[in-house]
Amino acid sequence: MKPILARPSLRSLTTLAAIAGSMLLCGVARAADPIRIGFGMALTGPLAANGKSALLAMKLWEEDTNAKGGLLGRPVKLVYYDDQSNGSTVPGIYSKLLDIDKVELVVGGYATNMLAPAMPLIMQRKKTFIGLLGLAINDEFKYPNYFSMNPAGQEPKRSNAAGFFQVALSQTPKPQSVAIVAADAEYSRNTSDGARDIATRNGLKIVYDKTYPPSTTDFAPIVRAIQASNPDAVFIASYPLDSVGFVRAVNEIGFKPKIIGGGMVGLQSTSVKTQLGPMLNGFVDYDFWLPVDTMKFPGVHEMLARYQAKAEAEGVDPLGYYMAPWSYAYVQILGMAVEATKSLEDEKLAEYIRKTTFKTVAGEIKFGDRGEWAVGRTLQVQFQGITGNGLDQFRGAPHQVILYPADLKSGNLAYPFADARK
Repeated sequence: MKPILARPSLRSLTTLAAIAGSMLLCGVARAADPIRIGFGMALTGPLAANGKSALLAMKLWEEDTNAKGGLLGRPVKLVYYDDQSNGSTVPGIYSKLLDIDKVELVVGGYATNMLAPAMPLIMQRKKTFIGLLGLAINDEFKYPNYFSMNPAGQEPKRSNAAGFFQVALSQTPKPQSVAIVAADAEYSRNTSDGARDIATRNGLKIVYDKTYPPSTTDFAPIVRAIQASNPDAVFIASYPLDSVGFVRAVNEIGFKPKIIGGGMVGLQSTSVKTQLGPMLNGFVDYDFWLPVDTMKFPGVHEMLARYQAKAEAEGVDPLGYYMAPWSYAYVQILGMAVEATKSLEDEKLAEYIRKTTFKTVAGEIKFGDRGEWAVGRTLQVQFQGITGNGLDQFRGAPHQVILYPADLKSGNLAYPFADARK
């Protein structure tokens, strides 16, 4: 005999339909939940000027991505906390992001000293991690899922010094001696290590080689001590407030070596440029992007125009040349990897990032060993002909001459330093 099946009542059918509808709505809601990308960023403290500029560019990427429908059919949402330019806050921030906020993806904050403290936790959680303008972060960690948004290339410790010394050693008369001074902190120690190595390899006599405490505020005694050693070249690895202090001290004392600069963080900032004005003339320093014909990468000028339109209201660098292209590009790369892999799994994202050449607003980017750029592109630039403190003279970089690398060169070095002061 066939079993007798009970006919479902109208009430039970209604209940089943309601449950099915509820499940469908929950599924739609889950699908519409944003993909959260977490990070710490320097929004207060000495690195805040650059950190705030970076955040504005990242928000532009967030807007652009959501205007195109988000990633994987879901909007994206940046979740961030102020690291206060203090590395000790960083582990707690990333613990909160991952354990409490439950973000799906993370990226690094800005600067070497903020990225290094995050790495042990990131490695423990096996997260894909793209760092913003950190130097040689992965030399010690050797973590396969770390990537550096910094055009330093395969020898990051030497990246700022390489161009500086190549420019210096191509001059007549060639420098014979060098002074090296650096803040006693992660970035500057790494950079000064590179400078020391290059100077030694090229037979330059190192007549001064010292670090100073990060709490230093008076740089005149340091500059006088360097002056007393009578170097032809001076390589400085410093942070923003220190860099301002060095420029002021060099001007006040009247110190005129043949060439000076190299690794000074902060001189790339528009607010620092307008603050120091003509005092910058003659200084040679690293940079990453300037609005010259050879660096007109697809989309970069459009992005910067939008950035500049919002900069005043946001209280950030009005031009954005230093931070904005890289800050947009590093989340752009993460988004490209998500779309290409159709996944939020960190291992899949890292594998894709390792093997792919990305076309970004910062140009073509391919990662190589230790997550550094396969081919470096750090600039060395000299300030020339600045006559006042107005902002407009820094638009379009008419007073910043690219000296290195050769394929991006836009002018010649005024040498010795005294000639650039006239």
